[in-house]
Amino acid sequence: MASDSTRRFSDRVADYVRYRPGYPAELGATLRREAGLGPGSEAADVGSGTGISAELLLAAGATVHAVEPNPDMRRAAEERLGDRPGFHSVDGTAEATTLPEASVELVTAGQAFHWFDHDAARSEFARILRPAGRVALFWNARRTQGTPFLRAYEELLQRFGTDYRQVDHTQLGHDVFSAFFAGPYRSWTFPNHQVFDFDGLRGRLLSSSYTPAADHPDREPMLRELRRIFERHQDDGRVRFDYDTELHLGRVT
Repeated sequence: MASDSTRRFSDRVADYVRYRPGYPAELGATLRREAGLGPGSEAADVGSGTGISAELLLAAGATVHAVEPNPDMRRAAEERLGDRPGFHSVDGTAEATTLPEASVELVTAGQAFHWFDHDAARSEFARILRPAGRVALFWNARRTQGTPFLRAYEELLQRFGTDYRQVDHTQLGHDVFSAFFAGPYRSWTFPNHQVFDFDGLRGRLLSSSYTPAADHPDREPMLRELRRIFERHQDDGRVRFDYDTELHLGRVT
């Protein structure tokens, strides 16, 4: 992962922990069925952040090596999961995990793949995977259409996001995955959602790395616009985020 990306969430960890979505049960079930995730399996969760994806792997009974370069996010994961059997916190990157060669059966990257140097990460994943091991790339892709609120929120990000277009997951497609896996891979999509009051919506917005920092002149105008959007679209004091949880699974060599 590029050095800038390893630092860009440091001032957003608390909001990330509280307001980022988890993953639907179908994701874990698919990894158990298709990738052998389960008791006794060894997984490297790369770009593991605050531990959201690592928690899913631990729930399946796997031993999880949570590889995360950002010390603040790594510390949050350790506070969240440090007392769970099988959890190991690792200071490393996608391109240099520090894990031994042929040490894991599954490499996962939840919500992190777009930060990686894809060629270097593929080489590193191939190094740490055992024969027939697999790589699972997954994330929650927020829907930008479908309701007036979702459209208004997307317009807010387009207007105020500092580098929103550059880090948008929707830029990833078949050509990227074909080049990364360099062979066949399979894809699934599962529905997911969150419901927020205004404080939750504000925290969800500020957890994103592309929103203006506290000292940025656009910060307060953005929050005023967020309040306007919420008041216009709330239903009984709540708004709903809808996601498509994407999973891409294959082997690398």
